[in-house]
Amino acid sequence: MALPQSAYKDREFLAVIGDEDSVTGILLAGVGHVTDPPDSQKNYLVVDSKTENSVIEGAFESFTRERKDIAIVLINQHIADKIRGKVDAYNEAFPSLLEIPSKDHPYDPEKDSVMKRVRKLFGE
Repeated sequence: MALPQSAYKDREFLAVIGDEDSVTGILLAGVGHVTDPPDSQKNYLVVDSKTENSVIEGAFESFTRERKDIAIVLINQHIADKIRGKVDAYNEAFPSLLEIPSKDHPYDPEKDSVMKRVRKLFGE
């Protein structure tokens, strides 16, 4: 059954949770956005070795649950591994969640929550 248009008509932005190189590349492509004041929320989070998991979880929750203007959330797979429980539990159509590789961490389809669901659908 298709979702009603109201479920996705206002979703016009990408959100990124990633390392500095990945987020910089996405922002250079013109994807960056900051909401109007007074809250001025960014659609990206730069994660480094000092970033706590609670901050990553907070950004993930904000992008997937609270913000209704996000259509796709891109997250580096090695960062998704830090909050794997939340990523695997997420099963909404919008915003879509895509795990992407980073420069230093190659993509592993065995870890990807979307690929796990696809394999389950096909009985593998």
